[in-house]
Amino acid sequence: MSTQSNFKSDLEREQRLYILLDRYYKHYLKHYTFERVSDLSRQLKGIDLIFRHKTNGKQFFIDEKAQLDYVNENLPTFAFELNYEKKGSLKKGWLFDTSKKTDFYALVTSIYADAPNTFTSCKITLVNRQKLIALLKRRSITAASIKKYALLRQKLHGKIKLDMLHHRSEGYLFSSTKNKVENPLNLILKLDFLEESGVAKRLA
Repeated sequence: MSTQSNFKSDLEREQRLYILLDRYYKHYLKHYTFERVSDLSRQLKGIDLIFRHKTNGKQFFIDEKAQLDYVNENLPTFAFELNYEKKGSLKKGWLFDTSKKTDFYALVTSIYADAPNTFTSCKITLVNRQKLIALLKRRSITAASIKKYALLRQKLHGKIKLDMLHHRSEGYLFSSTKNKVENPLNLILKLDFLEESGVAKRLA
């Protein structure tokens, strides 16, 4: 399958997922309205949705991150992108990218398709980006501190344990040098850990 048809297929899956997600937002957002952002320049700044408070009008920028590679699987973790390769040079991933305007990540997990070409259920976890970055900073995980792992990742594939996180109950690094074109280095975090730390809340 060509890259172009892969891209088209990914877009179609995303569009189908939006139908389910919008239904969930309408049902579970009691105090907010929501608006999908179609402007590419805003999307590149980490804004897929805008939540607006119904009474005071305060708005929050939401970056949707969906586990579409793991449909019909219930994973307890989520991958936060630290860095990746593009045309031979190392690029900063979205987690520590200061150009992003994201207030919250909407992590979409446990995506099930129990009917043909239809997503029927999922979980949505809202993560406060600033609280997450502050939590990681307290654990000495920053854009600067993970630079040494960027060099390591070129030689390693798989799980890299961190002294600052319990690898079974909190998280670890994962270097994908054998199965992904962009060779990303991700911070894998347990969803339960994020909720228990007060940086995340299940919406649905």
